[in-house]
Amino acid sequence: MRIANTIDDSIVDGEGMRFVVFTQGCPHCCRGCHNPDTHDFNAGTEISVDELFSRVERNPLCSGLTLSGGEPFVQAAECAELAERVRGTGRDVWCYSGYTLEEIREAGNPDWDRLLDNIDVLIDGRFVEELKSFSHKWRGSSNQRVYRLKPGADGDKR
Repeated sequence: MRIANTIDDSIVDGEGMRFVVFTQGCPHCCRGCHNPDTHDFNAGTEISVDELFSRVERNPLCSGLTLSGGEPFVQAAECAELAERVRGTGRDVWCYSGYTLEEIREAGNPDWDRLLDNIDVLIDGRFVEELKSFSHKWRGSSNQRVYRLKPGADGDKR
């Protein structure tokens, strides 16, 4: 899996103490993106899903995984495997994607479907600089939406 970075103990990328994986590579390249270094598909470093999962397991304070980017759906197979394994430990999975929920569902991509099936909370939609907002919890711009995909998942009610 190609990643830009990880954070072992984030409290700003979802509810609770999060292990955050910033995937490398993004087709959206949104103007004003707060992670522009993640856009280049050839940058970043390779790491195994096993290593990432091991790091989540070793942190007793970790309440869940957040997949961010870059664009996690570009590496959907690897992200789905990691998300599935993390959910198997009773932790939840949040995911930030520039794709909308509708685009993901309509893609007909089995890897995308598997990843979506293993996400508890999805924050969807491209970042729009003109709609940048600090008043919308978990979102960078007001067009982005927060979906609770699983019963009991944390996140905003819409």
